[in-house]
Amino acid sequence: MGRIPHETTIDILCRLSVKDLLRFKCVSKPWCSSIEDPYFIKFHLSHSLKTNTNHSLILRHREYHFFSVNCDSLETTQILNHPFGEPKRTIQILGSCNGLLALVNDDDSILLWNPSTRESQRSPPSGYIARSTYYGFGYDPISDDYKLVRMIQSYGLHDENVHSEAKVYSLRSNRWRRIKDFCFYLNFSREIGILANNALHWMVFRTPEPLNKELVGFDLGSEEFRFLELPDSMGGDICLTATFRDFINVDVWIMKDYGVKESWIKLISYYEPESIPASPFPVPLAFSKNGDKVLLFIAYKWCHSATRTDKFVWYDLESQRAEKVEIRGPPASFDVDLYVDSLVPLNTNDLMFYNEMPED
Repeated sequence: MGRIPHETTIDILCRLSVKDLLRFKCVSKPWCSSIEDPYFIKFHLSHSLKTNTNHSLILRHREYHFFSVNCDSLETTQILNHPFGEPKRTIQILGSCNGLLALVNDDDSILLWNPSTRESQRSPPSGYIARSTYYGFGYDPISDDYKLVRMIQSYGLHDENVHSEAKVYSLRSNRWRRIKDFCFYLNFSREIGILANNALHWMVFRTPEPLNKELVGFDLGSEEFRFLELPDSMGGDICLTATFRDFINVDVWIMKDYGVKESWIKLISYYEPESIPASPFPVPLAFSKNGDKVLLFIAYKWCHSATRTDKFVWYDLESQRAEKVEIRGPPASFDVDLYVDSLVPLNTNDLMFYNEMPED
């Protein structure tokens, strides 16, 4: 039997799960070398993103228990051991990108974590933390670097002497640096940015008076802030792929052409349908592989934790009906994030220095 060409082997390997690839590193030294090659790691990630495969949901229960659910089956949960290790310490996910998660605990210690490979890396201290602290995590394809953004804002006596500060953590350099200050106002809370189009997005105020919120984006390449216009009919709390609720209607919007106001389209609109019970937080997570359904997370955050039962549904865009997703073993209440299983390393010496995603 002739030997399989190397290109064919790589094409086969890129279609496998991370779990299988980690096992197959033991097959031979050439296979181990191929799987650890930075180009293959990006090739595998690119294939997963383009084919909408190897995606998982990560569930956070009681602020410190983590579970994962494979999106291809949505059948069972698996327990994840987070890298902080401390029992019953509050942990929050600050963002998810290319298989990496940014985590922070109640001491404001920050870790980057790849749940698929179980690698983690602690960031240096970020400095002063204010009551108003906004975070966001994403990938900059220009510098081929993963960046964590932190904005803080504090007020003096009688809301005078506003202090604002923005910093960026670079995985490549493993350090924080201060960037140009921002010219808008934050909530008195910790908010997490939404990643889209290589930019992070938050809802903020243009003036100190907490009136209408507006959408601001932070370009991870240029490291500049810009406001994005919303549809004229939209109000309330939204994100880029937007969930809007005024306790009568629930609308989900999506921006088809980034930065163009006229490209906002209403993807889902319903009036308290029986298929989706009244909930303050119906969150769109992902499209189905053929794009005709949207996976929604229905969170009953205003219910007491003892009676709260969160769930997932597939919403059919054509029939406008929802079908409950039956998953075995999930906790009754949880927060959820979407991530792609990847081999992206966290050792800065192993980071991938290719500015373009390889073609499939």
